[in-house]
Amino acid sequence: MTNNKDDQQRLDGRTKMFINKKMSYALRHNPQKYGLKLDKYGYVDLHQFLDAMNRVHHFRPRLTEMTIREIMHGAKKQRFKIKNGQICALYGHSIPGIIKHPEKVPPKVLSHGTARRFLPSIEKRGLLPMGRQYVHLSADVDTAEAVGKRRDQHPAILKFNAAAAHKDGVKFYYANDQVWLVDQVAPKYLSR
Repeated sequence: MTNNKDDQQRLDGRTKMFINKKMSYALRHNPQKYGLKLDKYGYVDLHQFLDAMNRVHHFRPRLTEMTIREIMHGAKKQRFKIKNGQICALYGHSIPGIIKHPEKVPPKVLSHGTARRFLPSIEKRGLLPMGRQYVHLSADVDTAEAVGKRRDQHPAILKFNAAAAHKDGVKFYYANDQVWLVDQVAPKYLSR
């Protein structure tokens, strides 16, 4: 990053995206690289987190709580939470061990966006976490489509009969208003 004010304004969107990605990496995938130890809910002391981010990435000006809150406020998806002087990523963890989320009753229907090339496997095996701790489900079709477009410009949108799965004993975990988590999804609950 640069200290030139005009360059900072021009790079602001890219800089925020860079910081967002580094925050995700530190809190979801590799806290050890930053010398961080997450608690069982995925939280870490905010000041330790800021010190680690500044130490590893040499941010100039230094990354601050205000900058992080600005990034969180301007994001389309709620990915992080700050509470009682601690910060966590809300979902998407690939680190060993399970980050605990509150168990809740889901909406009747949830959605999942995926690349069309994965449909044969999903029809046989259902949805699996694939390197993450949970399967991520979207509360609305637009979010599912946006997620699916990461890997396919014309993704398949699957409907998940969450009410039936919940009735059958599948546990649902609340990540945020847009994202629900489950351990896996059997094919019988899915339709297109």
